Amino acid sequence: MLYRPVWTYGIQLWGCAAQSTIAVIQCFQNKVLRDIVNAPWYIRNTDLHRDLKMEMVTAVIRRFARKHEARLHQHVNVEAIQLLDNSALVRRLERTKPFELV
Repeated sequence: MLYRPVWTYGIQLWGCAAQSTIAVIQCFQNKVLRDIVNAPWYIRNTDLHRDLKMEMVTAVIRRFARKHEARLHQHVNVEAIQLLDNSALVRRLERTKPFELV
């Protein structure tokens, strides 16, 4: 409850973030959950998330990206919908784009 608002601010752009940055946030979330329930080292992180009904960071990013895309489709401004157009995209790097999360 304390750190989630911090990293979800501007989450629509997290599709551009490097996997290592997302992994740092996921690692911090795992450590906090492990400390909260005082879980031993041999309990898997996926089991912790499942038992505590917490979403993984990548799942939260995808959910917010889907909601953001739905809001863009319903927006009255035509230029907002053009943000989703990727027909003229030239890919030189293997970076992900926010629209690829959906």
